[in-house]
Amino acid sequence: MPDKRHVLITGGNRGIGLETTRMFVETGCTVTVVARNFRAFPLKTDPQVRCVEYDLENTTGIPEMAGSLPHVDILINNAGVMYSVPWDSYPDEKKQSMLNINLEAPVALIQALAPAMIENGYGRIVNNASIAGHIGHPDIWYGITKAGLINLTRSFARILGPHGIVINAVAAGPVETDMLAVIPEERKKAIRNMVYTGRFARADEVAKAMFWLATECPEYINGTCIDINNGAFPR
Repeated sequence: MPDKRHVLITGGNRGIGLETTRMFVETGCTVTVVARNFRAFPLKTDPQVRCVEYDLENTTGIPEMAGSLPHVDILINNAGVMYSVPWDSYPDEKKQSMLNINLEAPVALIQALAPAMIENGYGRIVNNASIAGHIGHPDIWYGITKAGLINLTRSFARILGPHGIVINAVAAGPVETDMLAVIPEERKKAIRNMVYTGRFARADEVAKAMFWLATECPEYINGTCIDINNGAFPR
């Protein structure tokens, strides 16, 4: 039987987000994808997919945007940016952009969508964090925002868990997506040398973990961050 839940995926038009969108579409879900543009989005004509062109840097408009959508059962906070700017010459506009997109937008979306989830007694939220949130990162603001995303996962799980809402995160190492291009070659080589299998993750591997957390994951797994780094950060 097709899954009739409505899923909202930020940045669901490419990379990990695109693979996650595909998985939900294949199960029969209706998927709303929020992204800056859909020029190269292969699913933009799929009848199960709604495309909402929106820049998540504009956090003040998120409540209105979210309020225009049908009830959302599953929220995937996937969108994120990384600029790889040196710590001692970080432009204020890039710092603010990263804070808005990587951290404030997920909070705003949860705040906008959680009341209806509470009323319905059900909701699933998955946040796409990063290994950078655990071990730090040369792009200091990227690491800071991803650490914050992990913390907000735990905080909102504590707040929303009693109302039937399950919220978890994933923290992947480098993934074969467009974002990999901004990582210096020496750093990529060092990370590959730590990984057990000597390669970066595929986008679909991270997407599968996010899909599981949003669907079949037991309710008792709540407020957790799953590491996806294949030895780059063993614990």
